[in-house]
Amino acid sequence: MQSNILNKESFIGSPDWGESKYWSYKDLRVHFRVTGKESNPAIVLIHGFGASSDHWRNNAEIFASEGFRVFGIDLIGFGKSKQNLQSKIKYLDNQLWANQLEAFLDQIVDIKKNGKVILIGNSLGALTAITTLSERPDLIKTIIAAPLPEPVFINPIKFSLPSWFVKVKSFLIEIVFHLFPLKALINLISRTKLITFALQSAYFRSISNDTPLKRIVTVPARRVNASKALRAMCIGMSNRPDFAKGPFIIEKIKNLPNRPPILLIWGKQDKLIPIFLAKKLIKLHPWLKLNVINEAGHCLHDESPQQFNQIVLKWLENLKTSK
Repeated sequence: MQSNILNKESFIGSPDWGESKYWSYKDLRVHFRVTGKESNPAIVLIHGFGASSDHWRNNAEIFASEGFRVFGIDLIGFGKSKQNLQSKIKYLDNQLWANQLEAFLDQIVDIKKNGKVILIGNSLGALTAITTLSERPDLIKTIIAAPLPEPVFINPIKFSLPSWFVKVKSFLIEIVFHLFPLKALINLISRTKLITFALQSAYFRSISNDTPLKRIVTVPARRVNASKALRAMCIGMSNRPDFAKGPFIIEKIKNLPNRPPILLIWGKQDKLIPIFLAKKLIKLHPWLKLNVINEAGHCLHDESPQQFNQIVLKWLENLKTSK
């Protein structure tokens, strides 16, 4: 299965991989990409914060060439998907994105016809994947989280705050993000050299000359409603109930009767979610599997695609032979 990977990855893949399509979810226009034969097993790629389906430029076509039907979805608020939300959707969080992904699996990937799907997520995309799994395990064959965010507390918080405190906190968070000049901040970062510094925190290697990568992030950020989408995310993610956060979701998945296998892939030099947190998470939940890529940061699928793709394909091959 993996004999040709080295030759195929001697070049940087195009962000415009596959066929670009649109789909309507709750009257919102959602962009996605697809490549590979329709009859092949489905992989859905879910990007991280600030990215889009374009960010799988070094992975999607490789997986398709190895016998998979590969989809890449732009979560609402990101990429080419809708940024100006309808009144029925006020805020954005991983629960809403999981609902979007669930509908995508049902309507576009067509699980009933084509069987369970393989989900591969980078950071926020991985959180969206496990949130979907916690609600609809019947849709998913396996999840590859590269990496998994929100392991900071590791254990779910055992106490609950008074309802009045939660309401006051939520109100203050809304006020702060409505007053904060997000539009000016986005313009400053996306239209100056600050974008290089911002992106570099997610990579181990230098990205100063990676113009396509900068374009992947800056083009959506320059859209007219980008600040509205970011504000909806900031408020939505900050005001989530505890049960919608990573540690609680992992606990819920742990107790699923037919739990699909989950692989974590971590960059050893990840500055955003350090590797020691991954090791602590594995120690607490030994049913999770961990693979570490050296000299890679937070966006390891894009930074070290050769190693990443080999790990993914080996994992999927082992799942097939273990049945």
